[in-house]
Amino acid sequence: MDVLELSRFQFATTSIFHFFFVSLTVGLAFLIAVMETIAFVSADRRQHYQRLTNFFGHLFLINFAVGVVTGIVQEFQFGMNWSEYSEFVGNIFGVPLALEVLMAFFLESTFIGIWWFGKDRLKPWMRLGAIWLVAIGTQISMFWIVMANAWMHHPVGYEVVGDQAFLTDFSAVVFNYKAILYSLHVQGSAWSVAGFFVLAISAYHLLRRRNVAVFSRAFRIALVFAAVGSVFSAGSGHTAAQYAREDQPMKFAAMEAQWEDSKSPAPWSAVALIDEENRENTVSVEIPYLGSILADNSLDASYQGMNTLNEEYQQQFGQGRDYFPAVTWVYWSFRIMVAIGGLMLLVAFAGLFFWWRRRDGLNDMRWFLRLCVFMLPLPWIANFTGWIVTEMGRQPFMVYGLLTTDEGVSANTVPEVLVGLVGLWVVYLGLIGLDIFLLTRTARAGLHTKPEVQLAAAPAPSYAVQGRGSDGFQDYERRN
Repeated sequence: MDVLELSRFQFATTSIFHFFFVSLTVGLAFLIAVMETIAFVSADRRQHYQRLTNFFGHLFLINFAVGVVTGIVQEFQFGMNWSEYSEFVGNIFGVPLALEVLMAFFLESTFIGIWWFGKDRLKPWMRLGAIWLVAIGTQISMFWIVMANAWMHHPVGYEVVGDQAFLTDFSAVVFNYKAILYSLHVQGSAWSVAGFFVLAISAYHLLRRRNVAVFSRAFRIALVFAAVGSVFSAGSGHTAAQYAREDQPMKFAAMEAQWEDSKSPAPWSAVALIDEENRENTVSVEIPYLGSILADNSLDASYQGMNTLNEEYQQQFGQGRDYFPAVTWVYWSFRIMVAIGGLMLLVAFAGLFFWWRRRDGLNDMRWFLRLCVFMLPLPWIANFTGWIVTEMGRQPFMVYGLLTTDEGVSANTVPEVLVGLVGLWVVYLGLIGLDIFLLTRTARAGLHTKPEVQLAAAPAPSYAVQGRGSDGFQDYERRN
C-alpha cells in the first residue's frame, strides 16, 4: 500500500472508531432527557424514572468521556495526513469545527457536570433543564460536524483564489440541503442506536427478573425511540439517495452496480457479482420496477451508468484518470445497511404491536427479549456501512468536483504513515475495549440500591460510662 491508501485507511478506520461513541452519545442524551421529563411530570412514577436516569446516565457518562478523547485525536489527522486538503479548504472547513467547540462542546460539557454531580443538590426543574441543555448541545455539535462533511459532498458559498477556497456565503453553507439531509439521517440513526442499546440492556435484566417494574418502563420508552429513529433514518436516507442521483450520480450508480445506462423502468439489483476490472456484473439478480421507485418514486425513471458518467467526468474534470469509486464496497455496504435497517424496523414495530396486544407488557415474551439482546450491535453496523457508502461513493474526490483525494494527501513517507496508523489503532482499540468493558460491567450490574440503615441493630449507647449527660451521646456518635 502507498501513502495515499494508508492515509485513507487510517482516517476511515479511526473515523469509524470515533463514531462508535458519537452515535450513542447523541441518541442517549435525548432519550435520558425524555426519561427525566417523565420523572419530573409524574409524581407517582418519579422514583422509577429517576433510578433509570441515574442508571443510563452512568452509561452515558462513560461513553461521553471516551468519545471526547477519540474526537480530539481524530482532528489531528487533518494536519498529519491531509495537510494539502487543510491548506485548500481550511478557511471554510475550520469554521464549523470552531463553532462546534464554542457553541456545543462547552455547553454539553458544562451542563453534563451540573446535571450529574448536582443531582442531589439541584431542584428538579434545574436538573431537568441541565439534561435538556446537554441533549440540545449534542444535537448542535452533531450538526456542525455533519455540515462540514456535507460541504465536501456539495460545496457551496465559496470561491477559489489561487490554491485556496474562501468562504463567501456562510448562510449557503449552513442551509446546504446536503447538511440538512445528512443531519436528519444521522439523527435518526443515533436514535436507533440509543433505542436498541436501552432495549438490549432492559431485555437482559427482564430475562433475569431484576427490577422488572423499572426496566419494563425503560423497555417501552426504548421501543418508541427505536421505531421513530428507524423510520426517521430510513426516510431521510431514501431522500438523500435520490438527491445523490442528481448531484452525485456516480455514487448512485455505484450503489446499484449499474455500469451501463439503466432501462426504463429500471430494475433494482438485489444481488450482483461485480467485475470491476472489466466493468461489468457477471451475475445480477434484479427486481423489476423497484429501481425506478427508489430512484425517483416513479415506475418509469432511469439513470445513467458508470461508464457513461466516467466519460462525462473526464470531459468535465480532466482526462487521464478514471472516476470510478470502489464499486464492490459501495454496493454491498449499501445492501447491508438496508437489510439491517429493514430488520430494525420490523423488530421495533413488532414490539410496539406486541405491547398493544398484551396490556400486561412484554415481560413474559422471552423469545422477543432475547431477540432484542442479540440486536444490540446491528445499529452500529448499519451506521458504519452507511458511512462507507457515503464516503467511498464520493471517491476519487475529497471535495466533490474541486479536490481529488490524491491532491489532498500530505507529503509523508510510507513508514511515517504506518507508524501513525499503528499508534492510533493501539490507542483507539484500547479506548474502545475500555468503553465496552465499562459499559458491559455497569449494564450487567443493574440498578444500584442503597442499603437500608438498621437502627434497631445498633447497640444502645451507655451514657453512664461517659458521665457527662448529653456530651456522652456526642462522644458515642464520634466513635461510631
